[in-house]
Amino acid sequence: MFMGEYFHTIDNKGRLIFPAKFREELGEMFIATKGLDNCLFVYTRNEWAILEEKLKKLPLAKPEARAFVRFFFSGAAELECDKQGRVLLPPNLREHARLDKDVAVIGVSTRIEVWNKNAWDEYNLKVSPTVAEIAENLADLGI
Repeated sequence: MFMGEYFHTIDNKGRLIFPAKFREELGEMFIATKGLDNCLFVYTRNEWAILEEKLKKLPLAKPEARAFVRFFFSGAAELECDKQGRVLLPPNLREHARLDKDVAVIGVSTRIEVWNKNAWDEYNLKVSPTVAEIAENLADLGI
């Protein structure tokens, strides 16, 4: 399980160091794709396979399903860390998440999210005041 919040920088070649804790769980090869909220989603190969099976079951006849699957898979890339723990993020993924220098790398249970640091700070400012209300609504779902 991925959890925690870490702050790193991307070097001028587009490489990011993932936290050591995350690298251990990610394994040698893992998948990154365009995420929602203008961040990147990073999955272990096993979690990606589970997600892939779920997405295969979406109804092809529905335009929304086709659009989401296209978005998710077209942006995906198989990545690996070098010996220093750096990951080269493809330009299309860096552009999607507006990653230039300072980034937030956060654990979200079965995935990692990579955010532009300023966007992460803005997101937290916007969401923090409503977390109690969100929690109340989730209680209706048994959480």
